[in-house]
Amino acid sequence: MPASQFRMLCSSVPGVEAVVATSGHRFARHTHEQFGIGLIFSGAQRSLSGRGMVEAEAGDLITVNPNEVHDGAPIGEARSWSILYFDPAVMDGLAREVTGGGTNRSEIPRPVIHDRLLADRFRALFSAVTGDGEGMRCEELLLSVIADALRETAMTEGLAIAPHSIVHARNMIDDDPAGEISLSDLARESGLSRFQVLRAFARATGFTPHAYHVQARVHLARRLIAGGAALAEAAAESGFADQSHMTRAFVSRYGLTPGTYARGHS
Repeated sequence: MPASQFRMLCSSVPGVEAVVATSGHRFARHTHEQFGIGLIFSGAQRSLSGRGMVEAEAGDLITVNPNEVHDGAPIGEARSWSILYFDPAVMDGLAREVTGGGTNRSEIPRPVIHDRLLADRFRALFSAVTGDGEGMRCEELLLSVIADALRETAMTEGLAIAPHSIVHARNMIDDDPAGEISLSDLARESGLSRFQVLRAFARATGFTPHAYHVQARVHLARRLIAGGAALAEAAAESGFADQSHMTRAFVSRYGLTPGTYARGHS
């Protein structure tokens, strides 16, 4: 298997991150806090998505919504792709423009998009974002790509509804990802037994409580690193045992090391 290569490129558009990768890495189930729109330019992959299992090959666009549980494995030896990650505020602003102000929250409905013309526009957009990002051309490409990515979507208000008891348990983790939280703590917070929490939490979120807790710590670490925190500091403040523990969790989910991510924001 070829060595994985992940590069985070400088983005000239605020709120947008750019990554290019070649890898045979099999991603664990994870989520992002951002929207992702990418293009596979060689190889193919199979992945879990919000719409079930999907496959994408060279020339296909791949997408992900915030908090959407997904994974990814190559079909064959490896695949190569480029991807843009959009902060939700950026995506929601673009969505309001392309819908004439008719939505407060956006969702990309198709995890894989087979559209050669849209793929060509995405290539141009990726080049613009990782270039100077200035001028009308970049603005046109942003709006055009987002409009087509959101096509046929039902605009939603908020996340999928989870049982009220599990909302309490999930909020307990989200409010303090770095804290030490046990299954018994979540059971007391939700008014359920430990087994009921385990079963209902996985059904509502796609994660066991422990896996969700680790993912929340990864999200916190990512935000701290993007804000300029040193890696050891980010690991400690997000609740990891040490920097190596944070790195393993980061790479398992995103392919990128925290150091690579930090250099992309320097």
